[in-house]
Amino acid sequence: MGVLNVTPDSFSDGGQYLDPEAALDRALELEAQGADLLDIGGESTRPGAELISAEVELSRILPVLRRLQGRLKIPLSVDTWKSSVATTTLKEGAEIINDISAGRWDPLLWQTIAQHRAGYVLMHALDQPATMQKKPTYIDTSSEVVDFLSKFLARAEENGLALESIICDPGFGFGKTLTHNLELLRDLEAFRVLRRPILVGLSRKSFIKLIGGSEPLEISNELAHIWAAARGAAIWRVHDVPAAWRTARLAGAFGRGANAT
Repeated sequence: MGVLNVTPDSFSDGGQYLDPEAALDRALELEAQGADLLDIGGESTRPGAELISAEVELSRILPVLRRLQGRLKIPLSVDTWKSSVATTTLKEGAEIINDISAGRWDPLLWQTIAQHRAGYVLMHALDQPATMQKKPTYIDTSSEVVDFLSKFLARAEENGLALESIICDPGFGFGKTLTHNLELLRDLEAFRVLRRPILVGLSRKSFIKLIGGSEPLEISNELAHIWAAARGAAIWRVHDVPAAWRTARLAGAFGRGANAT
């Protein structure tokens, strides 16, 4: 899943693709580089970020979506927790809603997704971005996150979402310390009990930089991706698509052995 942030303040590429034409070029580039999905975000969810209005969020996303209509062959995901943003973007060509809130911050979001029969990424976050990193505490990180996702999977299904349309995301970095993130990575196989595809967002996360350093970050990212895939992760949400594509191709070849060609 290639990341396209059309925000001024995202932690990695904020401000680079605010211009809709630049964002269009970047989206087509990510597809050409091998992305299987494209995730567009109009609101920064970095630690400490303040929430913005739906109007501002749409003013950033819609010009890009409209330029992409008929030009992109891969599915489009929109990173939002707001029902009004979901409604509008699903009408404009988005097929998946990537929700950091697990439906907790807007009571109409799940209804919107069910009505449009859209794909849905259900993610664990301890709190909203502005406060999520203020002394996050768990007794058993992995068990608590699995239990959270299991509970909200059931609630989403009760609210009309098709279970087969849901992807689960443990929410690396969203209300987790270095220790919490490492515990989640260590125990990633525990998420198989959910019986849903698992998405991991490890790309350029601060805890990866803290362990492996900022240079060359690509190596640390791809080692983390390989580790996650070996433990059941089905989707990587990434900024550097070429590196992830090469890593996935190599991993697939290693798995196929003599049949790799």
